Amino acid sequence: MIYLCIPAHNEERTLGVLLWKLRKVMAEFGRDYEIVVLDDASTDGTPEVLARYDSFLPLRALRVEERLGYSAALERLLRDVVERAPYPKRDVIVTLQADFTEDPAALVQMVKTIEGGVDLVAGVPEWDAPAPSGSLRFSRWAAPFLLGRAYRDAPVNDPLSGFRAYRVIVLRKALRELDEGEELLGATGWGANLKLLARAVPHARRVEEAPFRVRVSPRARPSRFRSWPTLRALVPLRGISWPAAPGG
Repeated sequence: MIYLCIPAHNEERTLGVLLWKLRKVMAEFGRDYEIVVLDDASTDGTPEVLARYDSFLPLRALRVEERLGYSAALERLLRDVVERAPYPKRDVIVTLQADFTEDPAALVQMVKTIEGGVDLVAGVPEWDAPAPSGSLRFSRWAAPFLLGRAYRDAPVNDPLSGFRAYRVIVLRKALRELDEGEELLGATGWGANLKLLARAVPHARRVEEAPFRVRVSPRARPSRFRSWPTLRALVPLRGISWPAAPGG
């Protein structure tokens, strides 16, 4: 089973298009799957979009009434799937955004790579145009300098991207290592993606990468990216070290 995990907050403009595209991609791929969406206290038409697709998609829609934010919403999704997945050594979790900037077709190669014996596949973004804002371009340039070895020594070229595929057992082991009440991620934005990678890598026998196209234009809604909060959230993660993957 492939679990497609999507945190969503006020994504009525993009979520329906993403779900339609995922349905098409997965129909052609021919694998069993479930789309798991956490509606993170949306105040727009996101719940109505989910309701429209519920009748013809294998969709599990969760909702919280108080905003969690990306990190906590993603962690809620991961915990939900890890608890329910019947075959953790075989089942796969794919994490992606609800804003439809990531090309869903790329997940096919990610899952095939997992099926070939890899435990974690990290998406490597390939931009279809220059980044649309100066703040995003600046942040992509500044993050490696800000993180230092935590970025340079990472086992993948872009440890900040959140588009990834994980064998479920990898995340189950990562969750088992936590102390009671400890968060799996405990960071925000790009930092959450970096922290999740650091939690997962020690339990992944093989880590590989797969390219995906980033859609930067046209956008269905304005970007919510904010440079300085994103970069500030990376500062506490400078000390991340990267142990060798088991068997690697």
